[in-house]
Amino acid sequence: MTVWNGMDAFPRDAAPVVATIGNYDGVHLGHRAILESVVAAARRRGLPSLVVTFDPHPLAIVAPSRRPRLLQTRRQKLDSLDGCGIGGVLILRFDATFAAMTGEEFFRTFLRGRVTPAAIHVGASFRFGHDRAGDVDLLCRIGSEMGFEVVGVPQVAVSGEIVSSSAVRRIVEDGDVERAARMLGRPFALAGEVVAGDGRGRMLDFPTANLDVENEMVPHRGVYVTESSVLSSRNPSVTNVGVRPTFGGETLVVETHLIDFDEDLLGERMEVRFLARLRDEKRFSGGDELADQIARDRAAAVAYFQGRDTAWP
Repeated sequence: MTVWNGMDAFPRDAAPVVATIGNYDGVHLGHRAILESVVAAARRRGLPSLVVTFDPHPLAIVAPSRRPRLLQTRRQKLDSLDGCGIGGVLILRFDATFAAMTGEEFFRTFLRGRVTPAAIHVGASFRFGHDRAGDVDLLCRIGSEMGFEVVGVPQVAVSGEIVSSSAVRRIVEDGDVERAARMLGRPFALAGEVVAGDGRGRMLDFPTANLDVENEMVPHRGVYVTESSVLSSRNPSVTNVGVRPTFGGETLVVETHLIDFDEDLLGERMEVRFLARLRDEKRFSGGDELADQIARDRAAAVAYFQGRDTAWP
């Protein structure tokens, strides 16, 4: 998959494309339905597939107070798009000038000046242009005038709820990571570099890897069954998201105990996938009581993984 940062980086002599346009934060099941439609149409036509997306999130410019915490890092998002079979991603910088464009201006001048769409596939709720005034009907009229096909892809529902990035954010904030996984089509994951902690986990005989989290969105405080990818291996694990109240902590930390694993991970990049919530974070009377609870958490995680070759494809 090829990534272009900015319109100037996109080749002027590029072939027509089958494209989709959107933020694609989380690359959830609703997004994947659109992406599958794009990839299938591109293959039928013998054309490249392209995702046009934005950085930063448009709300960071037009309504900073309502800017969402993103579900994925840029790297995670690109990896997800690549996994869906997309051939290229064009990342457009969203600024005040961009925000002032009408939908017609975007397609007739900005986008059409470099990208030549043979077809554009979008979700049924797609909105675009200044004040989000454009919708799928307007896009169809523009496509008819400019000579590209427009395909509206129906929304996807899970257990009766429409899948959307905002819905997934709300669910992750609540700590319901199993429900989030059903909407994402995979577990919610945090990524970052393993950094030095205070060593208390090892003193309690449960060494942990402290994650310098790159993500903006973090699950609700608590203890979770997780699966951690590091050093080219996937490892059953238990992760605490919280402030460690037993020791008077105030700063939120994400610390992971990898089961039956004792290698030095300092400085390594790790991704932690959240599979199930075990309990809320709580204050214990001291280290001994905390160690007993961690042992129970570890046993619960081991039981979760029993009979599974892997927690998730």
